[in-house]
Amino acid sequence: MDNLPLLRDIHLPPEVSAFPPGYGWAVMAAFILFIYVCYRLLRYINSKSKKRYALKLLQGASADSLQTARQISEILRRICVYKYKEASSLFGKEWITFLNQKSRKKISGAAAELLVYAPYMPESEKFRSEDYKQLKSFAKSWIGENL
Repeated sequence: MDNLPLLRDIHLPPEVSAFPPGYGWAVMAAFILFIYVCYRLLRYINSKSKKRYALKLLQGASADSLQTARQISEILRRICVYKYKEASSLFGKEWITFLNQKSRKKISGAAAELLVYAPYMPESEKFRSEDYKQLKSFAKSWIGENL
């Protein structure tokens, strides 16, 4: 018996392709994307909550007195301790110059003096209510730009 005519050639299976990748890679990529989006969202919420907190403190300082100017000065200092470490030791004209450099809205005149000298002045000193309003408006815009 001659079996040779019944034999067939050996056919190799096709090579395994890298594409499309398996479902496991898609799940892994989606998981990494989800983690990244959550991280960015938490950073955004955290940054906005600091701004909201600072603006809430600023809104609480509503009376036209030196205590209000002291509170505004403290809020701005606390932000600088958090964000601009080099500015936490500034005082006087250097402090006003630094604040003006970091903001589009500038402060000058009696409102700037109020910001600089209010923490050290006795309660008997009087300033105009326009100076308090200007100081508060400047602080609000400065917080909005820097937090």
